[in-house]
Amino acid sequence: MTLPAPLTGVVPPVCTPLTPDREVDVPSLRRLVDHLVAGGVDALFVLGSTSEVAFLTDRQRRLVVETVVEQVSGKLPVLAGVIDMTTPRMLDHVGAVTAAGADAVVATAPFYARTHPAEISRHYRLIAERATIPVIAYDIPVAVHTKLPAGLVLELAADGVLAGLKDSSGDLGGFREVVTGARVLPGFTTLTGSELIVDAALALGAHGAVPGLANVDPHGYVRLDRLCRSGDVERARTEQERLCALFGMVTVGDPARMGGGSAALGAFKAALHLRGVIACPATAEPQIPLSPEEVERVGKYLAGAGLL
Repeated sequence: MTLPAPLTGVVPPVCTPLTPDREVDVPSLRRLVDHLVAGGVDALFVLGSTSEVAFLTDRQRRLVVETVVEQVSGKLPVLAGVIDMTTPRMLDHVGAVTAAGADAVVATAPFYARTHPAEISRHYRLIAERATIPVIAYDIPVAVHTKLPAGLVLELAADGVLAGLKDSSGDLGGFREVVTGARVLPGFTTLTGSELIVDAALALGAHGAVPGLANVDPHGYVRLDRLCRSGDVERARTEQERLCALFGMVTVGDPARMGGGSAALGAFKAALHLRGVIACPATAEPQIPLSPEEVERVGKYLAGAGLL
């Protein structure tokens, strides 16, 4: 389907359910898509950080996109990450996700070698030349070690290279600069990737959000989005604060034995398993699984939010 310009609302970065032997669990992925569609979300983003894209093989990536596109069946746009270390590898992914039916590609800066802004500009221009669907930039310096300069994003947007930005930089001031500058660029999409400041980002003028926690509580984020758009500031703040409390589940993993990614993705998948959406909470190797006690704590967060 044609990607709305701009794309607005809630766009969950879809988790990738895995079997105990770390293959894509297709039936669980289909149930997760149905769960998100039933929650009222506006689009789906596959093969992002929450999807564990860096841990998936090319075969698994293709399977994820094909499965989600087929399950959505044209009801919602599907954005697909083409994230990899270098431009040539990303160009290969562009062809693969387009052939699998994605409606837009989402691309980071390259991240093996340190890149100059001129190289980042060339990278995105090469992707846009190859792509036959819109290209959305993904700003996530914690993963790729490069912050996308606001001026460069706006330059590429003005040149028709980029159709949007997903900002997971944590730099609200920089994101505000893009949102403000994009007001003269009709159709350019601005999305926050932070679960904790969706109300603030929408108040700045962002078009929507890509919250990983929306896998667990899509209804909550859709409700928050609609309250913000209706101008109901107090109820929106209350809903955002409820979601911030629920997000506390990402802290259940013991930092002495696992990283933050293992803890967060493990919590999201444990929550989806406890809610009966996916069959297995496994995360990709070499991530560390949550202990039974930690999973129990995830359940307490769900119960506190009225989700269990």
